[in-house]
Amino acid sequence: MTGHTVRLQTLGKVTSCRGDQSLLDAYLRDNVWLPHGCTQGTCGSCKLRVLDGEVDHGNAPAFTLTPEEREQGITLACQATPRSDLLVEPLAEVSDDGVVRHPLRDLTGSVVVLEDIARDTRRVVIELTEAMPFNAGQYAELEVPGSGVWRQYSMANPPSETHRLEFHVRRTPGGIATDGWVFASLTIGDTVDVRGPLGVFGISRPQEEPAILIAGGTGLAPMKSMVLHALAERLVPELYLYHGGRTEADLYDGDLFRALEAEHPNFHYRPCLSEQQWDGATGMVTDVVLEDFESCKGMSAYLCGPPAMVEAAGKVLKRRRMAPRLVFKEEFTDAADLAAAGAPLATAS
Repeated sequence: MTGHTVRLQTLGKVTSCRGDQSLLDAYLRDNVWLPHGCTQGTCGSCKLRVLDGEVDHGNAPAFTLTPEEREQGITLACQATPRSDLLVEPLAEVSDDGVVRHPLRDLTGSVVVLEDIARDTRRVVIELTEAMPFNAGQYAELEVPGSGVWRQYSMANPPSETHRLEFHVRRTPGGIATDGWVFASLTIGDTVDVRGPLGVFGISRPQEEPAILIAGGTGLAPMKSMVLHALAERLVPELYLYHGGRTEADLYDGDLFRALEAEHPNFHYRPCLSEQQWDGATGMVTDVVLEDFESCKGMSAYLCGPPAMVEAAGKVLKRRRMAPRLVFKEEFTDAADLAAAGAPLATAS
């Protein structure tokens, strides 16, 4: 398919983009970093202003890209494809924050570990034929065989392991990727197509602030990668990991985190159950955090899990005086929920 040139006005970066390729995909493959988050069209962090030329907005949902914004020449880089040569400018500032970025690549691997680790939760480890460098907290997309559908899963292994990627997959009833594949027919030795890395969530460089990590369900996956990396590289002075579940059947990898806690005096692991009395913390994970800290001023936080949990955690941290600029979020949304909201499903998790 014929390609078009796309120029970033401020940076002067020019890349070639096919007519069936998103602007974000083209730039990331060219190792030019653009702000982005979900790549599903739901977060809006990849918005661009089209200064010259014409785009197809693709599956951009109206709740993220309004008709008024379209009239103003704004588009979503993760959904927009070029209809002509373009001059564009990201709405979010593109600056050098010192984080090493890795180009988006298409890779292939085979399944080497497949095990149930919690209720409706499976660990999938894929051995790649080539290395995929990534940052702790990023995610990749896996293609459901024969469907053309891609699903997003965060890497749970540290970035020091570039050939062997670990994913935590929660079953979604009737889900194409879960009930239709991972929990149905996927077996050891199967070949899987992988695309990544993607996302900006995570810990990649030293920081002065102690960090509170709050995970719900398989939101633990990127947190595991971040904890292992931060401890190995001594990136954070103090780490507090909270993992919320309904009952003990929803918790996993506790032995690993307790071993890390015993080895590292600056790491603290706090699993929480909302629907079961036990010898650990009881209640919503956000309520436990509220009880544990009188003040979070001068601290940072990383939140990952269902949207309701992420929103509640943000409110709790605000009550405890944490600076909003130091709160980083990653929401896990089921494909069914995205469909109900009118969002595209090609890359839903």
